[in-house]
Amino acid sequence: MSLLISPSVLSCDFANIQRDVEMINNSAADWFHIDVMDGVFVPNISFGFPVLSAIKKHATKPMDVHLMIQDPDKYIVEFKEAGADILTVHYEACTHLHRTIQAIKAEGMKAGVAINPHTPVDLLQDVIADLDLVLIMSVNPGFGGQKFIKNAVLKVEQTKNLIHNKGSHALIEVDGGVNLETGMELVKAGADVLVAGSFVFGSKNPAGTIQDLKALK
Repeated sequence: MSLLISPSVLSCDFANIQRDVEMINNSAADWFHIDVMDGVFVPNISFGFPVLSAIKKHATKPMDVHLMIQDPDKYIVEFKEAGADILTVHYEACTHLHRTIQAIKAEGMKAGVAINPHTPVDLLQDVIADLDLVLIMSVNPGFGGQKFIKNAVLKVEQTKNLIHNKGSHALIEVDGGVNLETGMELVKAGADVLVAGSFVFGSKNPAGTIQDLKALK
């Protein structure tokens, strides 16, 4: 499978969000990565349902929605209705993780689980076979533009081994501090999907930067 690129809409120009959505539509990107933050699970607040629904009206690629919120179970149906194709919850936010995964799948979405930098990969061994996606956070969640945490490369390798050993088909996604240098390391370690925000939208040619990331091997 070729590398997938999921630009993070959190880093786009909010005053020109439709323009940036169209840029992603017309680029080599594969997904839209949308970070939802509640100001409780992480110290920041981002998109709500109206913004997701507005993006969905223009997006021609799957919406990869990453929930950094407490009690995500309360909102699974609403995120489906707002247009999520992939819904990722945090291991650290779910008391009954297996039930949450099943609830996401029952709504026809692909189910992902994210783990924070301090969370060991092996905690996913009992649910890995049920997942479509594992999201490795390579920064502490909450804000864009943070420095890449090198241990994420090892965690990608560990996740790859876990997926193989458990017969899972989950993809490995990495979010935080991704650029051409760190992206290369992550791809070599086994990453399938790279999320990039400030690296893409802070560049002079965002579509060209997406193409450069897509070409990593």
